[in-house]
Amino acid sequence: MKRKSKIKTKKSAADMAFDSVNLIFLGLFAIACIYPFYYILINSVSNNKLVELGKIVLLPKGIHFNNFSDVLKIQGLNHAVFISVARTVVGTCISILSCTVLGYAMTRQELWHRKFWYRFMIVTMYFGAGLIPGYLNIKRLGLMNTFGVYVVPCLIGPYNMILVKTYIESIPQSLEESALMDGAGYLTRLMRIIVPLSKPILATIVLFSVVGQWNAYMDTVLYTSGTRLQTLQSILYQYLNSSRQLAEMITKSGMVSEQMLMQSANLQSARHTMTMVTIIPILMVYPFIQRYYVKGVMIGAVKG
Repeated sequence: MKRKSKIKTKKSAADMAFDSVNLIFLGLFAIACIYPFYYILINSVSNNKLVELGKIVLLPKGIHFNNFSDVLKIQGLNHAVFISVARTVVGTCISILSCTVLGYAMTRQELWHRKFWYRFMIVTMYFGAGLIPGYLNIKRLGLMNTFGVYVVPCLIGPYNMILVKTYIESIPQSLEESALMDGAGYLTRLMRIIVPLSKPILATIVLFSVVGQWNAYMDTVLYTSGTRLQTLQSILYQYLNSSRQLAEMITKSGMVSEQMLMQSANLQSARHTMTMVTIIPILMVYPFIQRYYVKGVMIGAVKG
């Protein structure tokens, strides 16, 4: 077999200069994005006194992992992690199911008043009832202090539905028409043709939903009470709040013991540690979805 000869083109000085500037700019941009995560990481594993003094900037010093072991001992942390994982998994699955079905329905010309229902859902992206009407609505629906308050309000995401609809419209209609001629119904065509071909956009929506559910905080504050439905983010806020209160007490107090200063330093490091604990799960999920993410967003955003 003949080997294909590779044509080498010599770059001009202007092209080399342009490439160099691009590499420098993108490199600096990447550092600006990565450094905050790196800064939190090195501060969570460094000596607590040095962290309190602000001396950990580029490299960790006095590396230890006691902060992580201390954070894991926080009362109610295990249950809060379970609630956060449960709402993320259940909420994401329900959101994907509803957005897929709705997105597919919005592409069907035979749907009764299709344009009206589509525009009706789009309006919710621009106008909201507000905090008090939203609270009263949740209360009237009987979702207060129930797990459903985490998943029912996120049942339909208009933006995600638009992405799915646009992506499905880019799939050749001939595939679905051939299945229709074989007697396949709507559900069969959706599950056996549309869904397998829509993996990029579905993976993108999974990422959006997972990040939104995992980072959600205000719904816990507004619609739940007690510790039964407390999420990891709620525990994080309470721990950070106790750290701030302790710092204020030390500042106002004239008599400051060495134990109080040490405890304050430990709580300062715990802020970074708790942040890492909440970030790590998302960082573990992203690599599995990243290859679909860019393709899904670009194709799903070509037309609306």
